[in-house]
Amino acid sequence: MRRFTRRYVPPPTPWSPHGIALAPPARWGRAGAPRRRARRIAVKFNQDKARDAIVSFAGQRQQLVSDSVMRATLRLLRERTGAEIMCVDTSYYVMYSGETLANTCTIAPILREYGIPYIDGTQPPYRQVATPGGGQMFRRYTMVQDLVDADEVVSVALIKNHAFMGVTGCLKNLFGLMPGEPHGRPRTYYHHLVRMPYMLADIGRILDPALNIIDALVGQAGMEWGDGAGLGRIVDGIIAGDQVIATDACLAHLMGHDPHADWATPPFHRDRNALLVAAEGGFGTVDLDQIDFQSELAPQPAGRFFAIMTDSAATNYTWRRTMCEQALFYRDNREQFLRYAGEYILLQDGVVRWHSPDGTIRISRRDMAGGHRDHAMWFKFVDPEEAEGEQYNVYEHALATLGPPPPA
Repeated sequence: MRRFTRRYVPPPTPWSPHGIALAPPARWGRAGAPRRRARRIAVKFNQDKARDAIVSFAGQRQQLVSDSVMRATLRLLRERTGAEIMCVDTSYYVMYSGETLANTCTIAPILREYGIPYIDGTQPPYRQVATPGGGQMFRRYTMVQDLVDADEVVSVALIKNHAFMGVTGCLKNLFGLMPGEPHGRPRTYYHHLVRMPYMLADIGRILDPALNIIDALVGQAGMEWGDGAGLGRIVDGIIAGDQVIATDACLAHLMGHDPHADWATPPFHRDRNALLVAAEGGFGTVDLDQIDFQSELAPQPAGRFFAIMTDSAATNYTWRRTMCEQALFYRDNREQFLRYAGEYILLQDGVVRWHSPDGTIRISRRDMAGGHRDHAMWFKFVDPEEAEGEQYNVYEHALATLGPPPPA
């Protein structure tokens, strides 16, 4: 089996620019040679946030990539390649919170400093992209054209836990590239129970970043956002690798999590481990014995990094079961829903609780659920052609492997 190259890069040496040392390209395996031939490189930084909501800890951004790691990454690419470099992102806050890029693009001053263009993924052009192998969740996705036209993609993330996905790293960072309506799907369509781990595996396979860097100077336990009070963590490290799943598996290990762990095992309280899902689909590995992994960081003590549990195990179990049941009910009774063609629906207990041609849900689903708050609402775009190609076998598998309910 292929061995995936991973390297921990120790922090500051006397020669390092801006206080960060990066390993020489010969140590990056697949990432080195292809990038030297690349003509266009798209870089995705975890950097989008309104200025007044930025949380800092120990002199660094607690929830976003630091300026020093951004500068070091761009300087490294400039030194090692002659390629055109662009920064691509799709601002959640511009799409859904009425913000402007002037207030949310935290990397803008550094891009000006290096003369690198910013590609605004909230605006077209876009392209329909088929998922290699048919997709684990959908056969195709709408993506930013400049992104898919790039010869290589670089993902630069921060070490963080995530209340929904357990761990967020270079794979989850790619989710921030997905366009929203009217050209794409709403973020909540993909950020959806059962769907999301498989969807992340799909976009990881499509974009297949050649270089994955995790800023582990300072990070956050517990959740991805929030006020961050008491959740800041100092690690003083950088993690870099040439295969996104294997890189994030090493990240999980260094955080004290088992990269083989799955749903209902911490930190994966809410849904499946997307890294394991991708590996099951033949993309990357979570087996540290199959990864050329070297580190000067010891795994973090158990409990130092953790994901908060927002709902009880019993509620999560019932949501998972009923979500799968509604997806399969739709599949088996699709004709009766065609009167909603071209609209989004929320399906609960076989009843459409909400429908709209606009997929932005402005009402709390917990409120819409009425007396059955533990019964999930499945979010679906009704398309007679089923052009997105949803893989309903995912829901069948989830039901088949659900197991007994947890104790009340």
